[in-house]
Amino acid sequence: MSENRRRHQSQQIQERATYVTLMGLFLGLFGAFASRVRGKDRPLDLRPLDVTLLGLSTYRAGRLAAYDRVTEPLRDPFTATQPDEYGAGENVVAEGVGTRKAIGELVSCPTCVGTWVAAGLVYGLQVAPGPTRVLLAILGATGLAELLNGASEALTWTGKAARKQSSPE
Repeated sequence: MSENRRRHQSQQIQERATYVTLMGLFLGLFGAFASRVRGKDRPLDLRPLDVTLLGLSTYRAGRLAAYDRVTEPLRDPFTATQPDEYGAGENVVAEGVGTRKAIGELVSCPTCVGTWVAAGLVYGLQVAPGPTRVLLAILGATGLAELLNGASEALTWTGKAARKQSSPE
């Protein structure tokens, strides 16, 4: 077996070990949380508004972690920002090998990092509901605003394209 092939296999093993470790951490925290909830008189009671705020907050926080410039210093050791192949913007992509690449894949994916954010927010609702609800309100409002801004931009672009296409040259 060549040296390059061995190095590649070692890097893949490191990545998989990182994924397994992160899943173990997630499940361990979930187990600790579940046992804590079971021992309380107050079970986790999520109402429709809570689930809506959790969804909007998770959406916003996932995009914040994966794309926003303010979190770029936290992503930098694990990711690189590259121009989009279509010239429409930039993409955040995992960089490096092994553990570094595995963490880069986690923090460059808004859905992936959103899973961890959602878990933290749900745990927070049980452990510290007051401050967590404030955070949910802030992130939920900005998540909704981001969705509305995206819809507005899409409608504007579509309208401009339709006007341009229908106007005589």
